[in-house]
Amino acid sequence: MVTAFIMIKANTGEADRLRDSIETIDGVQSAYIVAGDVDIIAKAQVETPAAVKEIAATQIQGIDGVENTQTYIAMD
Repeated sequence: MVTAFIMIKANTGEADRLRDSIETIDGVQSAYIVAGDVDIIAKAQVETPAAVKEIAATQIQGIDGVENTQTYIAMD
């Protein structure tokens, strides 16, 4: 199992809507609105690193209102 944390920068005023959309993606365990350099941190648990890429690069970045993402894979 691969655990990843995805940092998401949102357009102004979009964080609540984006969090709700991100939480519906298969493999995403949770998503939190945070204060700091990013607006949302999502935790994903999937079978492969390729599945992490699918979630972060395709599904999350494909949501209108997402400016940028950075993905960190946990080293268990």
